[in-house]
Amino acid sequence: MAHGASIQYEPVAEIGGGAYGTVYKARDTESGQFVALKSVRVQTDQNGLPISTVREVALLRRLEQFDHPNVVRLMDVCATQRSDQETKVTLVFEHVDQDLKTYLERVPAPGLSPDRIKDLMRQLLCGLAFLHSNRVMHRDLKPENILVTSQGQVKLADFGLARIYSCHMALTPVVVTLWYRPPEVLLQSSYATPVDIWSTGCIFAEMFRRKPLFCGESEVDQLGKIFEVIGLPPEEEWPTDVTLSRKSFPPLTARPIKDFVPEINEQGAQLLLKMLTFDPLKRISSLNALEHPYFRDEETLTETKS
Repeated sequence: MAHGASIQYEPVAEIGGGAYGTVYKARDTESGQFVALKSVRVQTDQNGLPISTVREVALLRRLEQFDHPNVVRLMDVCATQRSDQETKVTLVFEHVDQDLKTYLERVPAPGLSPDRIKDLMRQLLCGLAFLHSNRVMHRDLKPENILVTSQGQVKLADFGLARIYSCHMALTPVVVTLWYRPPEVLLQSSYATPVDIWSTGCIFAEMFRRKPLFCGESEVDQLGKIFEVIGLPPEEEWPTDVTLSRKSFPPLTARPIKDFVPEINEQGAQLLLKMLTFDPLKRISSLNALEHPYFRDEETLTETKS
């Protein structure tokens, strides 16, 4: 980790106060290009090293060597000692002008074309498959964390940061949105890479709807809204290690997904339901999602029918 970030990177504007602290757009004085700066205060061990952070950053750095087109580049990491107990770690990322949230808000009516949605989804799943194949979970996937370049390239941001930030989160009373959280996280059960697929399903639906699919106000409310769409799962699928019982929810049956996402085609609807599957073990993986008929070209689909 380099020291003395402040000289090389000159802040230009505040991009936003995320859940994790302020994000700045800055200019790299050496190359002249724009970067995004994210800083976090981390607790240090006896040797003054922010140990879990060093591990996480090493992992992000390793991913960097692959230079994946659908993942934001981590250009630099700088650490500055603030006290014996605390170090400020600044992560320097490539800067992309807009996120998917802004992109969707700016789309003129009637919204994105089906082909554009398919292209964005394919890129999003490619980035995710890359992370998952390297054992990295995003854990906080939502439209604000998905960047879209002016050329229409999708880049995943803020992956791997969930762990770096969790220690810092304890210090900040923030409301992190529940809307993209899967049932196993809402129920505080164990979780793995399928969490990101659930979030991707929510985002897939939102690309058509141009508004979120499940807008809950608490964990229980969020689960209730999910079950109104996918139905209350059977008893045998309910995780056993959770405090919230299945009996807390009304016995709802699944409704047609097209009631909620009317513009989606048949193949898209099938894929969406495979992503919005309650049981994480039955949820589709990112690699299998990319192989889904939804992503096959229309010509090949009509050929197989005739």
